[in-house]
Amino acid sequence: MALPIPDRSAAGRELAALLGHYRDRDDVIVLALPRGGVPVAAEIAEALEAPLDVLIVRKLGVPGHRELAMGAIASGGVRVLNDDVVRMHGITQQELEAVAREEEAELARRERTYRGERPFPDLRGRSVILVDDGLATGATMMAAVDAVRAQEPARVVVAVPVAPPETIARLRQKVDEVVCPYQPEPFFAIGQWYVDFSQTSDEEVKTILSHHHARRPPATAGQEKPA
Repeated sequence: MALPIPDRSAAGRELAALLGHYRDRDDVIVLALPRGGVPVAAEIAEALEAPLDVLIVRKLGVPGHRELAMGAIASGGVRVLNDDVVRMHGITQQELEAVAREEEAELARRERTYRGERPFPDLRGRSVILVDDGLATGATMMAAVDAVRAQEPARVVVAVPVAPPETIARLRQKVDEVVCPYQPEPFFAIGQWYVDFSQTSDEEVKTILSHHHARRPPATAGQEKPA
C-alpha cells in the first residue's frame, strides 16, 4: 500500500502485518485512542488475536487556535504540557485550567460512553500496543504513553500509520518500539494522507468494542486467552 491510505481499516491491516511478532502472545493488549484510533486498532487486535480496549486522551487546544495542542490529558489524571507552545502563545494558568476543565468533562463522558461499568484493564507486566489513526504534534500520544507507563507495563509500543518524522523521533525516546510506515514531509494534517477520513462516531466505537468483547472477553494480566 502507498499514500494516500484508503481508510482506517486498511491502515489497521497494514500495521497488523508489521506487528506480526506480537501474534498469539498472552501478554499483549491493544489500546486504541478514540475515536479515530478504534477502527485501526480493531484490525490489529483481530489479526494478533489480542484483547482490545480504549485509552481516553483529550488534546488541550490553544484558546482561539484549538487545533494546536498545548498539551493533553488522559485517564487516570495524567496531564502532559508542551511548554514551548504554552510559552510562545502566552497561555496563562487560568486559561490552561479553563481548557483542562472542559476537556476533563468530555473525557469523563467518553469513559462512561465507551466503557460503562467495565473496569480499565490491568496493564502491569503486559506488552501494550497504543494505536491511533495518525499523529501530528504527538501530544495526545505522549499523554497516552505516560498514562500507560504509570501502570508498570513490561513493554510499550506505539503503532500509527502516518506521522511526521520529528514526532516519531520524539516518541522513540519514550517507548520500546514505534511502528509507523509513513513519515512524509512536509506534514500538515493527518486527514491529507487518507482517501476516507470521515469522522468516527461514538456509536461506531461502541459497536466495534461490543463486537470484539463478545468474541474475546477482556483478559487480565497473565490470564490465558480462550482457546
